[in-house]
Amino acid sequence: MTKSSLTVREKIRDHYATLTQSERKFANSLLENYPAAGLASITIVASNADVSTPTVARMVQKLGFKGYPQFHQALLKELEAKVSGPTQRRANWASEAPEGHMLNRFSQAVTNNLSQTFSNVDSGQFDAAVRQLADTDGRLYVVGGRITRALADYAFTHFQAIRQRVTHMTSSSATWPHYVLDMEAGDTLLMFDVRRYETNLQRLAELAAERGVKVVLITDQWASPITAVAEHAFSCWVEIPSAWDSNISTMMLLEAMIAATQEESWDETKERYDRLDALFDTTRLFRKFS
Repeated sequence: MTKSSLTVREKIRDHYATLTQSERKFANSLLENYPAAGLASITIVASNADVSTPTVARMVQKLGFKGYPQFHQALLKELEAKVSGPTQRRANWASEAPEGHMLNRFSQAVTNNLSQTFSNVDSGQFDAAVRQLADTDGRLYVVGGRITRALADYAFTHFQAIRQRVTHMTSSSATWPHYVLDMEAGDTLLMFDVRRYETNLQRLAELAAERGVKVVLITDQWASPITAVAEHAFSCWVEIPSAWDSNISTMMLLEAMIAATQEESWDETKERYDRLDALFDTTRLFRKFS
């Protein structure tokens, strides 16, 4: 992935070790309220972070920007991308559409999304999230939003076969308090939230985190606000030449998690698979071939 394709958030993470104490103070302030904390003038954002204006100027240059105006413009573009709807997304693609057949353009976009997604997954964080998903001492809850509920359903189908104590929360937020009522510290909540982010999902994540539930979030490259309370958050690149975003990289990451969770507790999972197959045989749900 080229440096120009990185978000400001990612550039801060890449350069964090090189920042001074005061520069880190501004960086932390920005990340706590991202990207809104960086959308005012340089004097205002410096005052809000309780640092000097030169500190802000030095930090944005370390991130690769010529000056604060370029840094500010980058944040504005990210914000615009976050809130854009299907019509605006298609307009963006149409104005920049490369020559060639849609199949080639689509293939190139998806390939780029997969490459950027997996190159930005921290293997240590991935392994930690998998251990959380495999931990049957707590219950695993799964939920998605208006678009991502299909991913949540897919995840539930597989995790239910892999492990016990899995709950698929309905897509109706009116029923969520009933699930939260039974959540306990040590439980895990697997969530899917992509632009335009859903306030009901954010509130659910906050309520769960307050109860000691570990939130595992799968989101897009702009990062859902749920990231602020998530134990583990994974960003997937989703832009394609369409009015809609793509779920291909999101699905690939989910399937990698499913496979890794299966291997994390293979002995128990294999025994569970065998018992499940026996039930399928008993109910004659699937046709068997000799």
